[in-house]
Amino acid sequence: MSAVTVERLEHVHVVTLSRPTVRNAVDRETAEALHAAFLAFEDDEDARVAVFHGAHGHFCSGWDLQHGARLAASGDDQTLSGLDFEVDDARAMGPMGPSRLRLRKPVIAAVSGAAVAGGMELALWCDLRLMDADAYFGIYCRRFGVPLIDGGTVRLPRLIGMGHAMDLILTGRKVEAPEALQMGLANRVVPTGTVREAAITLAQQLAAFPQATMRADRESAYAQWDLPFGEALQQEWQRGRERIPDALEGAVRFTAGHGRHGRF
Repeated sequence: MSAVTVERLEHVHVVTLSRPTVRNAVDRETAEALHAAFLAFEDDEDARVAVFHGAHGHFCSGWDLQHGARLAASGDDQTLSGLDFEVDDARAMGPMGPSRLRLRKPVIAAVSGAAVAGGMELALWCDLRLMDADAYFGIYCRRFGVPLIDGGTVRLPRLIGMGHAMDLILTGRKVEAPEALQMGLANRVVPTGTVREAAITLAQQLAAFPQATMRADRESAYAQWDLPFGEALQQEWQRGRERIPDALEGAVRFTAGHGRHGRF
């Protein structure tokens, strides 16, 4: 049975990681399959939002250390060290698979059980993180000398601030759902066992919005990190002004009674 499956629910793609014997840990073959699945999502013009889900009660326990031990025994040190990439390559593969992809469309992580080490980095790669109430994060690879090479040292400080990030990066401690929500690591916490359905519902809500405007705003939010304040405002305007016809169309719909009083 494939370790990575894709379910298409109209405009939503649900990408599921399934390696139950290793809590969905990722080896090279699985990384390649995840990378391919999200590239297919990116290239499918009918697909608007993806949900990234781990089967069998866990999101992902990180890089497969058993696979790593086999590499060490065989003397193969090129599997990971050979993953160099160009800065402007938005489709590059990372050690965990999709972690270097810069997609045009949002991805929602549906986190159940463990999202640790490289699995936490995969969740950080997503735009939003929903958690089951008993799910948890943690940079557990700290115990084994495995470095964060799938964006963890970049995305975590940007998401929750340097103080919280240093605490998690240096200690590798467990972060349960209530604390993750409090520090901004999680966006929402839902009753245990419901995170997949909650993420799909949220994805369907996002998929129903005018897509070009949502993507322009999303891209502006990511692009602003690299720019001085004035340039950030300028690039926001450049992207946004292309969507003014959409805004005028929305104004017409509003006057006709659609979406008033906060209705979605």
